[in-house]
Parts: sequence; C-alpha cells; structure tokens
Amino acid sequence: MTETSLAGTKRVFAENGVPAEGIDTRFSRGFSYARMRPLVRPDQPTERLPPLAVLRLATRLHPAFRRREKLARRSIEHSDALAVARRWSSEIRPELVARNRALQDIELGALSDSQLEEHLGDLLDHARAQFELHFWLHGHDLGPIAKYLHQAVRWGLEPGRAVSALGGASPSTARPGAALFELRQLVEQSGVPIDSIQSIDDLHGLSNKASRLLDDYLNEWGHVVCTGYDVTNRTLIELPSVVVRSVLSATKPEVVDTAAIATELAESLPQERRAEFAELLHDARFVMDMRDDNGPLTVEWPVGLVRQALLETGRRLQQAGSLPDADFIFELSVAELRNVFRSGPPDSIELQARAEKRHADARLTPPETLGPVEPEPPIDVLPPFQARLVGMVKTTLEHLGFEGRGGRNPMEGFGIGNRSYIGTARIATSAEGAIDRLEPGEVLIVRATSPAFNSVLAIAGAVVTGDGGMLSRRSPSP
Repeated sequence: MTETSLAGTKRVFAENGVPAEGIDTRFSRGFSYARMRPLVRPDQPTERLPPLAVLRLATRLHPAFRRREKLARRSIEHSDALAVARRWSSEIRPELVARNRALQDIELGALSDSQLEEHLGDLLDHARAQFELHFWLHGHDLGPIAKYLHQAVRWGLEPGRAVSALGGASPSTARPGAALFELRQLVEQSGVPIDSIQSIDDLHGLSNKASRLLDDYLNEWGHVVCTGYDVTNRTLIELPSVVVRSVLSATKPEVVDTAAIATELAESLPQERRAEFAELLHDARFVMDMRDDNGPLTVEWPVGLVRQALLETGRRLQQAGSLPDADFIFELSVAELRNVFRSGPPDSIELQARAEKRHADARLTPPETLGPVEPEPPIDVLPPFQARLVGMVKTTLEHLGFEGRGGRNPMEGFGIGNRSYIGTARIATSAEGAIDRLEPGEVLIVRATSPAFNSVLAIAGAVVTGDGGMLSRRSPSP
C-alpha cells in the first residue's frame, strides 16, 4: 500500500500549491524511505542543480509552477484547512468511526472460510482508502500549525513556548488517559488491594460501572495496533497485562494553563501584531484535534482490524494443515491473501524462507538514505508564495527537531510539562520492547515516539526521545 502516500500527498499538494508533486514512500528490507518528487520530471532524480538563474526563471515561466503559485497564494490567504477540520469533526470522523466499528463488530468466528476471505478483502480495501485519507488530512493540518510557528519564530518568540500554547487543543489525545484515570479511581474506591488486581477479570469484577467503563475503553482502543504500524504488531486486546498496568499506573491528566501562555506570548509582541497572533494561534489550535486523531482512526485502527482477520485466517489454515505455523499468514502478499482459501498459501518452505528473511532484516541497522542525496534548490529561486509555503514548513521542521540535532549538545533538548521527574531509566528500541520491559514509574527512553507508544505512556513516569519534536507529544504525561 505504499502508493497511498503518493496519492494522498499529490492531492493535497495540488490543492495548496506546494511546488512538488508529492511524497513517494518505498520499503527496502522492511524499512520505509520517502522521497519528495519534483513538480517537473519527477521520475528522473537530479544529480546536479542547474544554474540558480535558470531555476529562478524556470519556476516563473513553467506552466506547472505558474499554476502552483496561484494556488499557493490562495492557500496562504484563504486556506481550506479550517473547512477540512470542520468536515473532519462533523462528517469525516463520525463516518470513519462508524465504519471501523461496523467492521470490528463482525464476529470472525461465525464467518465461513469464503466469507472470511471476502471480509479480509474488504478490510484491505478499507485500510488502503484510509491510508490515502491519512496523508491528505496531514497536508491540511500542517498548514495552520506551520503558518503559526513560522510567524512566531519571525517575531522572535521562543519556539518551545509557542508550541506550549497549543496544549489542550486535542480532546482526542486526552480521552484514553482520562478513561484510565477514572478506572483507577474506581479501583481505589472499591477497597480492593491494588496488589491483588492481576487480570482483566479482576478489573471487571470490581463493579458494574468498572466493567462497563473497561468494556468501553477496549471497544474504542482495543483493536488499535499499539506496538507499531504493521499487521505484525500487536493490538491492545492482545496485551491484557498492559491494560491492567495502565489502569493501576494512571494519574490525573496534567492541565497546562495555555491561556496564560498565550497571553504571555501576545503581551511580548507590539500591540499591532497581537490580533494577528491570536488569529494564527486560533487556527493552529483548531486543527490540532484532527491532526492527533488522524493516525489512530485512519491507520492504526484499520491495521488492527486487518490483523485480527489475519490471525483468524492463520488459525484456520493451520488447523486445516495448510500452514505449519499460523504466524506464517503474515508472510503472504496482499494478492495472495485475497484468495488464500480458494488457492491456498504458498508452500511451507517458501513461507519459512520469507519469515527468516523478515526477522533477519528487522535486526539490521538501516542507512538513513538510499542512493545519492538529491540536491535541494534554495527557497529564493521559487516564486514568492511558493517560497513562503516551503519556508513555513522548513521552519516548523527545524524548530521542532525533525531535521536532526545539528551542532547542539546531545544532552540538550526541549521539555514539555510543568515539573521534573526522577526515576529508573528504561531504554527501548520499539514500542514492543517498551511494553515487554517497562515497569510502572520508569523513565522511558526511546529514539522516537509514535502513536504506537500511547498504550505504555500511562505506565511511564516520564518519556525522553532522541528524535521528533514537541508536537510529537500525544498523551498527557509528566
């Protein structure tokens, strides 16, 4: 499904006047790599840039750039992002949740083999469509955030403080933590010793209210992959001990006075700039919930549903003697899965070889890039509105830590939160490793976090990441 990133970004780039065709994502030995495709001759990688004077002239005369300049101006002056965010709340999100839940509610065990095969095909089609939607939505949520941060930096505001003013704008990220904390309060009110609660059944047995809240929590987040983005990664319903630890470790979600931060930032600006600052901050906050809820609903939940269907398919094929190991189902291609009961899976020797290669590849340390790095033209060769768009994005990436650490001290970084924390450090290379090893209250240290870590963030006392930026923070945590 690698074509979805290109399809989604091509659409949103064209709508907003971005001077590039889109982002192409490919996999090599299990690791993903992305390439920005140029607007002109996208399939011919550039080894050397033409003279800058030629580039500057070409971007003003070439029809593709002329069209994009008009769209870029419209995007900056009259962005569609807020309209998309309103559609997300009123139309796109409710429809997506309803579709995900309808697919989730299908009892896999009650399906015949042919029905399960058809259902798996429906899930694969659903996932592909939502992946494309995922990339399109992210193109729209980035605009207001980048515009706000770009202008904040130009005004001399401290980037970390500007990002803090966005806190609390994503109710979707607070809901899991709030639900876990409510369950934790019910544990305390029950009078049952915390040490005696060892299982999901123990939580269900606390009270009717606790059982109902737990069912609601698992119904909403249980089928979401939580140790990565792939069908080989586990969902929360497969990790009951994580659910129990998350409930018992839950704390009251942290509340940051973002209004006070916004007032402080505004008052540091000249009077004539404060109205513009307030408008930019409003727009950036308005798209934050769409930004943060996008991944779980368009990627992690659909992938989790595919995984559950694959597990059922693997079990049946193993029972029928068609697979020596049910987990070999994850070695099949999409095309093979679509008629796996009619045509049968490849032979076990082939599947064993695929599994061994996949596991060996997962242990590799991949290079940061593949092939020669294509030269990047300077922004000032672009027409003014396209240059401004690119500048906004580059400012956002630079000040939120997505372009490497440069010459900074490797022990320096940005802090999010209101207090310090001291605890045992636990280093993990993946969400899977964190789930298996993290004890309540420990400091989770990882190269980068993703939505996949949400299931363990409630367990961690604090989180330290090497890559990513302040906008990577998704769940309330000290």
